[in-house]
Amino acid sequence: MIKKEFFTIVLCFVFSIAIAQEEQDQGSVIQTLTPSKLIAKGQFDIKWFNNLYTQTESTFSEGTEPRQTFFTSTLEGYTGISDNKRINLGLILEFRSNVIADRNALDVFSFDGEHGTARSGLTSVAPSVKFVPFASVSNFSIQSSFFIPLVDNEVEDGVFLDQNGFTWQNRFFYDHTFSGGDWQIFAELNSELNLGDKEKSFANNSLNLTPGIFLSYFPSSKFTILALTQHSQRIDLGNDFEQDFTAVGGGAKYQLTDTLNLEALYTNFVRGNNTGLGETFNIGLRAVF
Repeated sequence: MIKKEFFTIVLCFVFSIAIAQEEQDQGSVIQTLTPSKLIAKGQFDIKWFNNLYTQTESTFSEGTEPRQTFFTSTLEGYTGISDNKRINLGLILEFRSNVIADRNALDVFSFDGEHGTARSGLTSVAPSVKFVPFASVSNFSIQSSFFIPLVDNEVEDGVFLDQNGFTWQNRFFYDHTFSGGDWQIFAELNSELNLGDKEKSFANNSLNLTPGIFLSYFPSSKFTILALTQHSQRIDLGNDFEQDFTAVGGGAKYQLTDTLNLEALYTNFVRGNNTGLGETFNIGLRAVF
């Protein structure tokens, strides 16, 4: 099982990259290198993103419920392989830690594996490619990833860890910066085709579509505040389970160095069907060099 040292190692690695590359002047990555844009040949783009979702309410019952908390730490890295910035290749790793039975939300960082209340581990790996399909539209790109599950059982002793099935994920990105450069809108459509035995996962044999809109304001080139809204719709393709939810939130990004930036986001699940009604707290580090 991966322990706390995993996060210390990743954090030290990312900061060592920032220190080594601090002399380079690439401008503000948060303003010019959105997820829609690809990096150049020989460059590297590494992102460590952490999502903590916690809930005491759901659409399955009325009133409050025993707290459940699900933590996902995602490490993804890409490198440019084309001279025209149209193809990037990469790899995605996902680590999860979940606690139930009304345990404190921060217990996800205990990684204690307590019987019947907690599970954690590296749950999936995904080879990934990002590409710009149209040379004349450099601010529209697609990220295609194939997630391979590393879990034997989705649920053990009543504790869910992660989906036990293959997922083909395609994310469509587009951004537009308004005249003056102070405002920027970013749109994403995330599609996930879940494949596998429906007895092994609630999500297998379903298609999940999640459109999202992000509106950013830049008080300066190195700092932005943003508002977001997302909707997720799971379509039944043979697993007899449908689900949907809508979330709204906001956050901020700051360019720490020419190489490294920090982002923090908050979202709240305001409605849904067959889903929890919780909130997420997110923090990420991104290094481009």
